[in-house]
Amino acid sequence: MVLEHLKGLLYGKKILLGITGSIAAYKAAFLTRLLIKSGAEVKILMTPTAAEFITPLTLSTLSKNPVFTEVAGEQGWNNHVELGLWADAMLVAPCTASTLSKMANGLCDNMIVAAYLSARCPVFIAPAMDVDMWHHSATQTNINTLNDYGNHLIPVGVGELASGLEGAGRMAEPEDIIQHLTLFFEHQNTWKGKELLITAGPTFEPIDPVRFIGNRSSGKMGIALAEAAAEKGAKVHLVLGPTALRPQHPGVKVYAIQTANQMYTSAIDLFPKVDIGIMAAAVSDYRPLNAAKQKMKKTGEELQIDLVENPDIAASLGKLKTKEQILIGFALETNDAFANAQKKLQKKNLDLIVLNSLEDKGAGFNYDTNKISILDQDNNLQKFELKTKKAVAIDILNTIQALIDKK
Repeated sequence: MVLEHLKGLLYGKKILLGITGSIAAYKAAFLTRLLIKSGAEVKILMTPTAAEFITPLTLSTLSKNPVFTEVAGEQGWNNHVELGLWADAMLVAPCTASTLSKMANGLCDNMIVAAYLSARCPVFIAPAMDVDMWHHSATQTNINTLNDYGNHLIPVGVGELASGLEGAGRMAEPEDIIQHLTLFFEHQNTWKGKELLITAGPTFEPIDPVRFIGNRSSGKMGIALAEAAAEKGAKVHLVLGPTALRPQHPGVKVYAIQTANQMYTSAIDLFPKVDIGIMAAAVSDYRPLNAAKQKMKKTGEELQIDLVENPDIAASLGKLKTKEQILIGFALETNDAFANAQKKLQKKNLDLIVLNSLEDKGAGFNYDTNKISILDQDNNLQKFELKTKKAVAIDILNTIQALIDKK
């Protein structure tokens, strides 16, 4: 049964429930009832096939809201974008192998997938299918893809299936699904009241109005950290260098900058207001001494550009840091990684330093994955496997939480 102390965490939450065409759809009535009893507001989407297993009228009566089965209905267009933005969480239960594949591959031919592709909230998926379908490599590939996208997969149950076979593939019981949701929202609120400063992305140092000195950073790691912290309830100030990427979580405020000096100014201004600073940006170490005001033309001769050192943002914040604050640095190294990280940790007065190397396959600039180690002031080194950047962000935040718990 649902843990008693967790019931209140669903109170007032807006849950978008998607139901697909599985025999397990009959459980959706009890699931809806449990959500309503927990104090959640529920809106339901169904595929046309799901409506053959359980009627929209039943679910509309239980949820006290209209049930949508098509993007366009008799009353006009049903706004899947609006529904995706409305929800605090989207739950697809049961989710058939077909819908699982469509979600993984962006095949938008029903109301549920349309809302899923528009959703900015956490998405939970409770698969339901026969045992051989569940174990098929195509299904497992889709599961891995959805996990990599940052969705939450609720484990299937094991037992007798509609086919008469025994094995994995049963949809999780409604009580177990409720517990997954409530535990998520408990975790989500653990950093409520905390403020974070995160720097992310590259900096571009102008040579002239057209050209610049920069690096290949995409900002993906810093954005993943910002969104993961916001999901824990924190207020996040993200100082973001030039990149086309943007966080989607409404709890992240973006300060768009171009140069290292601009990032320095923003960070110095924001740091006294926050509890935690995470310096994930790949800041240019140098900038041209004098940027040309007009585009530089070829002269047929060698060009010499004088460079001056940019301010060290992490070191500057380390000097300002109070005993109550935590400061995290990043180190991307090509050689002597551990020794260089140790020096930076001490020199810049950091509490932790996150180390990765361009020598690690799948780590570094522009990848969706990363492989890190985290070093603390006592020279304890935690090594992590290659993971998605969202999973890496969670590892970093969990390490910070352990540090907070020690204080």
